[in-house]
Amino acid sequence: MKPTKHSNGQRFIISCFFFILFLCILASINEIRFDNLVRFSQCAFSSSNSSLESSSLAESTKLSSSSSPDEIRILVGILTLPDQYQKRHFLRMIYGTQAPEGAKVDLKFVFCNLTKEDQTILVALEIMRFDDIIILNCTENMNKGKTYTYFSSLPEIFNTTEGPHPPYHYVLKADDDTYFRLDALVKSLRPLPREDLYYGYVIPCPSMDPFVHYMSGMGYLVSWDIVEWIRESDIPKTHLEGPEDKVFGDWIRNGHRGKNRFNAKWSMYNYPQPPTRCTHELWPNTIAVHLLKTQEKWIKTLQYFNVTKNLKPSKLYHIPHISKNCSAQEHIL
Repeated sequence: MKPTKHSNGQRFIISCFFFILFLCILASINEIRFDNLVRFSQCAFSSSNSSLESSSLAESTKLSSSSSPDEIRILVGILTLPDQYQKRHFLRMIYGTQAPEGAKVDLKFVFCNLTKEDQTILVALEIMRFDDIIILNCTENMNKGKTYTYFSSLPEIFNTTEGPHPPYHYVLKADDDTYFRLDALVKSLRPLPREDLYYGYVIPCPSMDPFVHYMSGMGYLVSWDIVEWIRESDIPKTHLEGPEDKVFGDWIRNGHRGKNRFNAKWSMYNYPQPPTRCTHELWPNTIAVHLLKTQEKWIKTLQYFNVTKNLKPSKLYHIPHISKNCSAQEHIL
């Protein structure tokens, strides 16, 4: 007997049903496999990340633990002006190529509030690129309290509960026409106390007694406890105007601070020309040279100390040897 159209339709519907059921089962199996694969890959990726994080943490700990507890921390504040862009870039090269052993030296350029529209852009770009600028809340000046604002602002800026205390053992105030040889500075500080220290070049020039007058503004250094005292004491607040280095010396004397003093003369001195009672010839045992007012004086000083001796040979450049007696075009930086 021939199958009817009705029975053929039923068989077709039943076949479609089982085919659809088969597809659903197959899809379920693939979904399970896919989920397992995803979970496996997530687990593997997570494990890999954990391994990388652990490796990074271990490396960080290794680097941290390799630092010596005897490491000297020094903040160098170079007092300058907002518009001195070229000079700051020049000094970044000078100090950025120095790496004193056993010390952490942070260099900051210090000036008062910005007053021009172009400064707000150019200085902001400098900060984004170098992060080495401190802008004080003051009106730009030389001898009317800028030095006080600098020192008294540091505890609020750098004292934290997370980092070491003190954040720096020493704070140096330097002029932007002074060249400090950081390795020589660190070596001179190593045997000295880290409390109640007042360090620099004694004024007047012929004097060798650091307890008589004060340290020259070319660059003087104090321990962190004196920085905190300057912030808290009323003595500096009532005596702000006058030659800033002499005024600073008055604070130290009137506050009976600086029982530990170090005269770095004659490793600190003014540039030989023009000759005065504060100058002598450049010599190897130098910590700082002051009054580098021209590019010629900077170049001759850097040549004398052979600051490019570690320049690596490369096919990218050829720099000829030039005699130390060569002259450079003189102009104000």
